[in-house]
Amino acid sequence: MANFVLNAEAREVALQGKGSSRRLRNAAKVPAIIYGGTAEPVAITLELRELVKALENNAFFEEVIEVKVGDNVENVKIQALQRHPAKNTPMHADFKRA
Repeated sequence: MANFVLNAEAREVALQGKGSSRRLRNAAKVPAIIYGGTAEPVAITLELRELVKALENNAFFEEVIEVKVGDNVENVKIQALQRHPAKNTPMHADFKRA
């Protein structure tokens, strides 16, 4: 059982890209991706508030995280996190399947 659980929404191909990511960030959401393993990569959207709360704990970077995407639950570890250079808020997250 993971200590961290994040709720996410899957993004369609039409909602991916620079413009769509900017619109998500303006709506207090963070674009992210889950990749690795034998399954195909999945583009997801996370709530900014929920991600920032999880980032406050240093164990978030070391432990397995449960990401709930609809009915599926992915066990992942954070691989990369891009932050805004001035505001230090998360802009994009990469998760690798564990």
